[in-house]
Amino acid sequence: MVAGPIERATNLLPQFSRPRTFDYDKAVDGCRQILWGLFKKMVVADTCAMTVNTIFDSYQDFGGVTLFVGALLFTFQIYGDFSGYSDIAIGTARLFGIDLMRNFNYPYFSRDIAEFWRRWHISLTTWFRDYIYIPLGGSRCGKWKVVRNTFVIFLVSGFWHGANWTFIAWGAYHALLFLPLILLGRNRKYTDTVAQGRLLPNAKEFAQMLVTFLLAVVGWIIFRAETIGQACDYIYRMITVPAATLIGGKKALLFVFIMLLIEWFRRDRQHAMQLSGTGLFRYRAVRWGVYIVVISFILLFSGEHSDFIYFQF
Repeated sequence: MVAGPIERATNLLPQFSRPRTFDYDKAVDGCRQILWGLFKKMVVADTCAMTVNTIFDSYQDFGGVTLFVGALLFTFQIYGDFSGYSDIAIGTARLFGIDLMRNFNYPYFSRDIAEFWRRWHISLTTWFRDYIYIPLGGSRCGKWKVVRNTFVIFLVSGFWHGANWTFIAWGAYHALLFLPLILLGRNRKYTDTVAQGRLLPNAKEFAQMLVTFLLAVVGWIIFRAETIGQACDYIYRMITVPAATLIGGKKALLFVFIMLLIEWFRRDRQHAMQLSGTGLFRYRAVRWGVYIVVISFILLFSGEHSDFIYFQF
């Protein structure tokens, strides 16, 4: 309930009153999504957390490269942690015949910040849109009111995460990034899947994804820091301190790469472990081979236990 997916009553309550029978196909798909969620949480997020905590707690002791890697790993820690939790919750609900809304749609493959917010914590962002942004007038009003409405929803989003100025600054930062797209009418430009029907993105798409991702990384530094001053100092030292030796995090980067690679090839699916009955996945041995590999990673390479990040909000 706290971390999401944050369901609308019109979708959730009728499902409680309908008679439900066990659906084998839904149960299998639910178990697959739970398994992928456990991988993202226990292998990716918890492994990243060990390095992230070390770097952010003593960031003055590290050079620019290590600080960048720390920010990079936190970017994937919070994604693996939160989207992993959502996968576990959605998959568990499906075992009981309850369909919860999708909460993440591969946000780090976004081509601009507007697309990022359509793909990140979807249940919360759509709630802000429907119950705050649109009642304030949305985009169907004068320019200054559009600016006001945009800042209101992002500042409320920041405040929703906690009574700390870093969250407010994080919300304001994303409002500033979002504003040009709103004013130019380009905030709905990308609603499809990137590189649809192609193996790789073209040069323009890759550059757009890279820029959007780096902007998100800077935002997560503000989000993770304890104070605004610490966030500014972290970013400044990351850019200016010349030390180029990476200290720690190599195993976490490997797991991040594996997760990204799998999700890129499965980006047109509801979740990365949605194994259709076509191609190689129509063979039971191939599907079970995938399950065994993922379970082995969870058992062998789980990081130190850490609580779900979004349980604190």
